[in-house]
Amino acid sequence: MRIVILGLSITSSWGNGHATTYRGLVQELNRRGHDVLFLERDQTWYADHRDLAQPPYCRAELYSDYPDLVKRFEAEIKEADCVLVGSYVPDGISVADWVLETAGGVTAFYDIDTPVTLAKLDRGEDEYLAPHLVPRFDLYLSFTGGPTLEAIEQRYGSPRARAFYCSVDPEVYYPTNKANSWELGYLGTYSADRQPKLDQLLTNPAKHYPERQFVVAGPLYPEWLAWPANVERVHHLSPSQHRCFYNAQRYTLNITRADMVRAGYSPSVRLFEAAACGVPIVSDHWEGLATLLTPGKEILLVNNEEDVIEILRDFPETERLELGRRARQRILSAHTAAHRAVEFEMLIGGHSTSALLQTSDFALQPTL
Repeated sequence: MRIVILGLSITSSWGNGHATTYRGLVQELNRRGHDVLFLERDQTWYADHRDLAQPPYCRAELYSDYPDLVKRFEAEIKEADCVLVGSYVPDGISVADWVLETAGGVTAFYDIDTPVTLAKLDRGEDEYLAPHLVPRFDLYLSFTGGPTLEAIEQRYGSPRARAFYCSVDPEVYYPTNKANSWELGYLGTYSADRQPKLDQLLTNPAKHYPERQFVVAGPLYPEWLAWPANVERVHHLSPSQHRCFYNAQRYTLNITRADMVRAGYSPSVRLFEAAACGVPIVSDHWEGLATLLTPGKEILLVNNEEDVIEILRDFPETERLELGRRARQRILSAHTAAHRAVEFEMLIGGHSTSALLQTSDFALQPTL
């Protein structure tokens, strides 16, 4: 297939999880023989932090603004077998309108921020998607599964909403023999609604164990935030550094934004990355998490700092290692980028009459 993706970014992972998700998916689509064009708005904050300016598995093009996009890429949109528009694309409503009027193939909206998107629509904040656009896309691919899919179809009129979770590349994320530098760590961009949980589940336990080392990595944390002396701050990590970062932790912390907790069924890409590295995960609760990792067997769920302190103090070392091993095995069985590429083919194939998707040699098997 000829596929065009209009996404937030594939060239820069700075301050966003979109790039990692797109990179894994596009790489696997390329391996399966598809031709992918990724179109990205050239924005200053990404231009200053580009860690993959020229992806080797697709053609990536930058455009300066909406008129430049329309002028240069109309033919590609018309001729593509599938056009995918992502969440948080600048001028997203104009872009989506243009794509839906122009595209000759299957159209899909890929929402990597579904609970945030729907909350914005409920408030009348049409930042990158408007209610009138949802029914016009052939597919709504959602970062969030569960009951939210029914809401997208019934409340907003999508003809076909399907869960399309983030994923992980097992060639990049795997266990190493790196010595543990930190007792507990967290990787994520600053979010005001997430910070109280980070304070409760990492900062406060760090104060309880001043002799042990902790770490928080990610950009945009306000300078006025006070961290204990034993909490190291890393201001940005490129994806190429994530594997080493995770493997240097005895436990890694997963914290979910409030909108995602309310919706449930919203696993972040960081959850998949950490599990693939075999690092034991300590996480907050949300509905649907148990469908991905079994609590107590593949992930540890906590409510407060006392729960975290108890894990750090009492959890048996042999069971800690086994917890990480089981989580890795579970995630690699169903949530790699190769699995997502196959799912993408099946979803597009179910909506397309393309002869390509009817051929008997079009094998829908992940290349693991």
